[in-house]
Amino acid sequence: MLRLLTMRRIVRLALVLSIFVWLGSIRAADLDPKAIAIHLPKDIKWVASPSGSENAVLVGDPDKPGLYVVLTKWTPHHNSRPHFHPNDRFITVISGTWWVNTGPKYDPDGMKPLPPGSFVTHFGKQIHYDGARDGECVLQIVGMGPATSTPAEVK
Repeated sequence: MLRLLTMRRIVRLALVLSIFVWLGSIRAADLDPKAIAIHLPKDIKWVASPSGSENAVLVGDPDKPGLYVVLTKWTPHHNSRPHFHPNDRFITVISGTWWVNTGPKYDPDGMKPLPPGSFVTHFGKQIHYDGARDGECVLQIVGMGPATSTPAEVK
């Protein structure tokens, strides 16, 4: 009886170990590239812009007609100036606090903080400005291109 219980435990242990070995052999490389595309953070190419932000294009081309998805990373203490875009843009705050304001008069003290998880629509042809204060902020922006930006500040 004792020998049978020991044998069952050994068989169970061998089965569990073989499952772990099998699961460990499954890698992302085994995924069908026709079914899914994965870009790990280390593979995303960020490009600096003069405004104090960095951008990474995930889908499409913001300079051309059609859908685009970009990540924008605002570095601390950088804001845009009042401007507008021709089309609606849909923005999700991924990390950090994003600071926003509207109107043609630049008033950084009047900017409102938006925490991670916030969702914002920038309506086409409406004046706004935004950025980061003390910490980095990462946004996901979805829109229809071309995503031009027209200055609209009144001094």
